[in-house]
Amino acid sequence: MDDWLRQRILMSMETVEIKAFVPARDFELSKRFYADLGFTVAWSSDDLAYLHAGETSFLLQKFYEQRHAENFMMHMLVVDVEAWWHHVTSQGLPERYGVRTVPPGDRPWGIRDFVIIDPSGVLWRIGQNTEKVTEGTYAAS
Repeated sequence: MDDWLRQRILMSMETVEIKAFVPARDFELSKRFYADLGFTVAWSSDDLAYLHAGETSFLLQKFYEQRHAENFMMHMLVVDVEAWWHHVTSQGLPERYGVRTVPPGDRPWGIRDFVIIDPSGVLWRIGQNTEKVTEGTYAAS
């Protein structure tokens, strides 16, 4: 293959986005939880919903298998992790939905994040990049 064709193919392989299909044990409850967390339900059918917060999005699916859900993790980078944490606590999401949280903390890989586990058992790490990286680790970009 010549260089011109290789370059043309690589230019045509530009990506637009990637979305995870997040499982939901109780689909309607999960939609309410994510809306209260700060996502907008842009579209929904009986078994699938498209949710976004700014340019970040995912698909919520009416599918639940306990081992899958409890081993499913999402990581979302935000501009201000403290604002998101304040929103979670001021809205009383842990009490209202019976979900577990871990307050914000600095991680050695250069992220300050908090944990929230959704009503189906999906673990979310919501955080922001920091300047401080412990030796031997790297910062996510």
